[in-house]
Amino acid sequence: MTEVISVRFKDAGKAYYFDPKGEKFTKGENVIVETSRGLVYGEVTTANQMVPDESVVAPLRQVERRATPNDRRHYEENCKKEKEALKICEQKVIERNLDMKLVDVEYAFEGGKILFYFTSDGRVDFRELVKDLAAVFHTRIELRQIGVRDEAKMLGGLGICGQPFCCSRFLNDFHPVSIKMAKEQGLSLNPVKISGTCGRLMCCLNYEQNVYDELLKITPKVGATVKTPQGVGTVMSVSLLEQRVKVRFEENAAPIIFDCCDVKSMHRGAPKKAENDSDQSQDSAIEDN
Repeated sequence: MTEVISVRFKDAGKAYYFDPKGEKFTKGENVIVETSRGLVYGEVTTANQMVPDESVVAPLRQVERRATPNDRRHYEENCKKEKEALKICEQKVIERNLDMKLVDVEYAFEGGKILFYFTSDGRVDFRELVKDLAAVFHTRIELRQIGVRDEAKMLGGLGICGQPFCCSRFLNDFHPVSIKMAKEQGLSLNPVKISGTCGRLMCCLNYEQNVYDELLKITPKVGATVKTPQGVGTVMSVSLLEQRVKVRFEENAAPIIFDCCDVKSMHRGAPKKAENDSDQSQDSAIEDN
């Protein structure tokens, strides 16, 4: 077991483990830590705790010190400089007529580098832009292209549920989301209804998918032939969460609803070809990994 604390550098950023060097820290404290990018100002999100050795990514870097009032002022000054740097860079982008959208700016705590985040539909040759920015700021300049999900995470906003974006509140990593999840959960396949503000499939489709996966294993599929207390019939529709199926016994007879525990699959059917073709076309249109 290893003693660590968790530190986050941005409000919506991922928290990382650091060695407290035997000191006790509380949640909400500000600290200065050493990273691959140099010294960074961060906030403690989890106080001292013991974690398994295998959950720690080597090398485990140490906390340099608790943040002082001077560190806090320096951090706030950097935040003001970032806003000014963003405006200057946006102007340079317009002058160079570059197809890119600036998202955020990050000043290194010690002032040795400025990192600009941007999005673009393709590759961008920003070499001349880097020279322009270096001439203005007289420090090392780095531009990093990010995806639209990362942009939403950085900028924040409200989702269609009315709540702030999950990615800007508690999601540390983005997990693959597919149109298959929406189909299995019985949701509309209209891209507008199942896509987030970023334009990608909503991350929340992944939250309950494990439950649907388990229910699908024990529930007859549409088209399957099943044995019921009233005889053998064909499944017309399925309600996964209610664990009920609608079964038809004769061509023109009204279907009857049964609990899944009262029916037994005899063999599995397959959806009609036309429906299958339609689903495949929608899968290829809005699949999102």
